[in-house]
Amino acid sequence: MLTVPLFAQRYEQKPPEKTRILFLLDGSGSMLGTWNDGRLKIDVAKTLLGDLIDSLKVNKNLELALRVYGHQHDRRLQVCTDSKLEIGFRANNHQDLVLKLRTIQPKGTTPIAYSLEQAANDFPTADKKIRNVIIIITDGLESCDGDPCAVSLALQKKNIFLKPFVIGLGLNESYTDSFGCLGRFFDVTDVQEFRESLDEAIRQTLDKTTVSVELLDHRNNKVVKDLNVSFTNRTTGESAYDFVHYRDREGRPDSVEIDAILDYDLTVYSVPPVTLKNVNINPGKHNVIPIKIPQGTLSLTMPGYSEYGRKIPVVVRRNNGAEILNKQEFRESYQYLAGTYDLEIFTMPKTIIKGYKISAGETNTVTLAKPGVVNFILGAKGFGSLYRWNNTEQEWVYNFPYSTTQWTTAMQPGKYKLVYRADFAKGSKYTKIKEFTVTSGSTQTINVNR
Repeated sequence: MLTVPLFAQRYEQKPPEKTRILFLLDGSGSMLGTWNDGRLKIDVAKTLLGDLIDSLKVNKNLELALRVYGHQHDRRLQVCTDSKLEIGFRANNHQDLVLKLRTIQPKGTTPIAYSLEQAANDFPTADKKIRNVIIIITDGLESCDGDPCAVSLALQKKNIFLKPFVIGLGLNESYTDSFGCLGRFFDVTDVQEFRESLDEAIRQTLDKTTVSVELLDHRNNKVVKDLNVSFTNRTTGESAYDFVHYRDREGRPDSVEIDAILDYDLTVYSVPPVTLKNVNINPGKHNVIPIKIPQGTLSLTMPGYSEYGRKIPVVVRRNNGAEILNKQEFRESYQYLAGTYDLEIFTMPKTIIKGYKISAGETNTVTLAKPGVVNFILGAKGFGSLYRWNNTEQEWVYNFPYSTTQWTTAMQPGKYKLVYRADFAKGSKYTKIKEFTVTSGSTQTINVNR
């Protein structure tokens, strides 16, 4: 049996091919109202929805279902549990759906929130390979003290279904906010707009949508590449798609397919990251998303670097910030967004550079002085510390290891003080102090007993 290494496996991120659509139809008494052409709202809804369902027979990757509310009890009874799954999800049920629609007669109230809660049970077990979609058709607001927006948001966060489509029939503009928080809202005022809104909801659900992320440098040149890019679901906060940005030989970014129903934030993982909130995606089309990533390169050099005999880590933070943005090695070049940073360089002692400016499109080089070499001889186990003079202030550098009596280290140029007491010395008065100066390229021995 041939085993394919993990790095060689092909994995393409794209929306699931199979989709479930639940039509949630208003069957309340208000649907007996008329359009401007004199036809009843319910009759137009049943006809247009029936025609749409019939047209979807050709799609073999689509399952449909129908839930209706407000159609079982007279509105005077105010039955707020009047909601029923009339036809459940199954293959080739289009004719059953059309026939059931013909029997719906408006009667009761408008329990939208309760119907959404029940709709959560209408979808079979959650499957990441299937998209669950709700299209709500209504001519009125919630009338049972429920909160449809809160219910919708909670179920989206649980990945029960994607952001619903809401088609409002003959509502006034003041209702837009009430339904906009529930899902993607279409305000229709006549039969033609109703037909177009149904078609648009289906188009956004089923048509292929692609995007190219165009990363621009500080001069808006299309040259930035190879950075991680994430599309994050704004509702759930989960990463929906993760890509490493790519350009072909002609410098063109490739396109990727995404689900147009979701709302996204786009993050480009430069250092630090850049996030574009609430990205505008045009469903069923190719979208180009430009985002500016003005980067400069940070490089650190030092004559006599090898004297340290080890790698020297460099910690990079935002200027006056506590968060560590990156750790790079000395003599390693790394790209950062143009801006001001604080650098903590683990020389001996540490070198702190605050407010270092990294300019876009440039290699910004920090050059440190060549170190000197110091051989410390303590002669006996004991306790002590090393200090550096910073102008007139004494700065602690480090404490000596108790069991170490002799060692050699590279040190940055400066004035220092050694404070030490041997373990066998019984009293603070036996503390020994040595002051010395390290110059670039020097070699010296510091013996506390001389």
